[in-house]
Amino acid sequence: VLMTEWNQYRSLDLHRLKELLRQPIFIDLRNVYDPSVMKELGFKYTGVGRGVK
Repeated sequence: VLMTEWNQYRSLDLHRLKELLRQPIFIDLRNVYDPSVMKELGFKYTGVGRGVK
């Protein structure tokens, strides 16, 4: 769960993060990341207020 807009969290190594997670679920409470990019990387991504497509 990402709960901050701090710059150091905008540049996470998402490939490494996915490797470390048993289930690659990412909840973005600040809408920092692009949903299409996150899904392309293999995450089940939810951004607050973005709706469901």
